[in-house]
Amino acid sequence: MIRDITIGQYYNGESLIHRLDARSKLFITLVYAITLFFCNDLYMLIFATIFLAIYIGLSKVPLSYMVRGLKVVWIFIAFTALFSLFNGSGEVLLTIWKLHITTGSLYTTIRVTVRLIYLILGSAVMTYTTMPMSLAAGLESALGFLKVFRIPVAELAMILTIALRFIPVFMEELDKIMKAQLSRGADFESGNIFKRIKSYIPVLIPLFVSAIRRATDLAEAMDARCFYGGEGRSRMNPLRYERADYFAYAIMIIYAGVIVLYRFWN
Repeated sequence: MIRDITIGQYYNGESLIHRLDARSKLFITLVYAITLFFCNDLYMLIFATIFLAIYIGLSKVPLSYMVRGLKVVWIFIAFTALFSLFNGSGEVLLTIWKLHITTGSLYTTIRVTVRLIYLILGSAVMTYTTMPMSLAAGLESALGFLKVFRIPVAELAMILTIALRFIPVFMEELDKIMKAQLSRGADFESGNIFKRIKSYIPVLIPLFVSAIRRATDLAEAMDARCFYGGEGRSRMNPLRYERADYFAYAIMIIYAGVIVLYRFWN
């Protein structure tokens, strides 16, 4: 299951979403995430579903590839849903010991679960269709106003870049370690949850050692090249808005306007 993690990895492709500026995709992700919390009824969720389906379709990232990346957050989603399931008012549908599942709690659980899944998928499209360097440059440009408050935006963007670029490296390293352990007779699938967690210890320890070693090598390489932050550095491929980016901004403003107006008129 761990080897199936795809969140944060770039999916190489040629699509309209791939060609958008990183700042446009950041704006789309932010607006969509905010508007999800305004979706309180079926019609608004259907509207958000249609928008997400079109967004994923235009990105040309296979839905199966994206869903596979959700495996790492299923536990978090399940825990959130379980917490909401026993917390609500309305007609009692089922009683388990002193806990009650009501019509209100069931509706809240469905709404919260759908919001979380849509939020993760909507954010994942941005990382799947944006190169890490472009994403970091877009984030640095979008948060440039924070420099007034002496926040090191360039350094934070570089940290994000390094983190995103190392995800596929560590996934490959993890795959190698797990195959090595399987060849030695390790079993990661059988037994209860505690036994399965314990079986991953011989995998996680070498992975952490490898991560520390790679981080040390990277720090020494950056120091040898006199890298002292990203402030004022030039870029080989500077960010530039195209006509499609302005169209994307307009679409998102209209989408957010429809959601907000519907919410406050009903």
